[in-house]
Amino acid sequence: MAQGAGAATQSAAPKSTVQINKIQVIDVKTLPDAVKTQVDDVVSKTSEDDMKGLRASIDASPAAANALKEKGVSSAQVVAVNIADGVLTMFTKAA
Repeated sequence: MAQGAGAATQSAAPKSTVQINKIQVIDVKTLPDAVKTQVDDVVSKTSEDDMKGLRASIDASPAAANALKEKGVSSAQVVAVNIADGVLTMFTKAA
């Protein structure tokens, strides 16, 4: 699940249309240290405007917003996303 996920982590929503077949919500603290470090690296390089745009895109997607709600978190806690093989993975951190 998480192997290599950090390497392809994206800090902003993709500009092209991507078919999403599955959505995962993963708390960063549950990741292996190597992947956690990669996610933290991406987060540190992401501007506040990019984060706002990412979170707005998540809020505009009922499926993504519902996936977060089911985990008891909101888009404000999403720090990075990864899209690979039709799977949207949203990485969250407690506020």
